[in-house]
Amino acid sequence: MVAAAARQIRDGEIVFAGMRLPLLGFAVAKATHAPRAIGLFENGLIRELPPRGFVVTMGDGPNQRDATCATTLIDVLGMLQRGRVDVGFLGGAEVDAFGNLNTTRVGKTRLPGSGGGSDIAALSRRCVYVMEHERRRFVERVGYVTSRPRGVVTLITTLGVFTLADGPPRVVSLHHGVTRAQVERETGFALDFAQAEETPAPSEAELRAIAEADPSGFWTR
Repeated sequence: MVAAAARQIRDGEIVFAGMRLPLLGFAVAKATHAPRAIGLFENGLIRELPPRGFVVTMGDGPNQRDATCATTLIDVLGMLQRGRVDVGFLGGAEVDAFGNLNTTRVGKTRLPGSGGGSDIAALSRRCVYVMEHERRRFVERVGYVTSRPRGVVTLITTLGVFTLADGPPRVVSLHHGVTRAQVERETGFALDFAQAEETPAPSEAELRAIAEADPSGFWTR
């Protein structure tokens, strides 16, 4: 998942990096094929380098240290508003066949809400979602539309890589050992498998970068 996320970042792009696996993906992209990518964080940090040290939240010391700029939420969201952000990473409790995300409520359970998710989905040139692949999360229609994407969505899950919001949901690739039956069992909407391939295995360089970014395996184990 981390390697697949990293490959969505092109050199020189401005990236709303997020936390957890997307942040690791940003670090891997910087270390391998996208050294000039720039990372934005919702709390106002802008980074040209991945954090030098393990972080759990975007406000942790290693994420602030050596930042290119420590500004405010309104400044980085202003970059979104001006169309400066190339790719935004998001996750959620539910996603549907149209690429809508729910981070607000499921049934009677109240969730954290949008944060900047709605802005990122609507204003990034393209979106990448990173989520655990479970049937309860992959539904025909989300129970609440928190974030509606502007365009094509690349969805990276524990089972594979998918494309949403530009026609019928399509399977780009399945991770090694994952079967079509397994994906269909865990997905609440129909998928087009016609062009599905196997997700390329992480390269040695990608694995080294992942190990450096998450040395204890806190996020990746």
